[in-house]
Amino acid sequence: MKKSKKARKSLEWSRSAYVSARVRHLIRACDLHFIRDSRVFCYESTGAKTRAYARIWGLNRIWQTTLEAEPAYILEVISEKFNKLSDRDKDHVLIHELLHIPKNFSGALVPHKRKGGVNERRVKELYGMLAAYERNRSSR
Repeated sequence: MKKSKKARKSLEWSRSAYVSARVRHLIRACDLHFIRDSRVFCYESTGAKTRAYARIWGLNRIWQTTLEAEPAYILEVISEKFNKLSDRDKDHVLIHELLHIPKNFSGALVPHKRKGGVNERRVKELYGMLAAYERNRSSR
């Protein structure tokens, strides 16, 4: 007898004002001045079948050329997982995703495995910058 498949919940996306605001704050606090926050679009998804907490998507050169568009990035948080995290862990995840954006803001993505790539040491370094930035703001 065949096992019946469970009905799969459809994948849905919605713009996230919370993630957008937090990303803008992280760009400032972590001195990621090369990231054009107006070209980073933040979404929250539901129904995604992934182990990830968040993903980043780049608009690569062939799409830019075809659509006559500037480089852009979509930062997607997986709501079922991301929303359960502490604020600290949410910031770690968002910093990690922002580190995938190269310094030339070309629409390409920086991989994990290469010199200067995305790694936990760099995420912790930028989180330290964020903590210092927020301490300085609160002491004013």
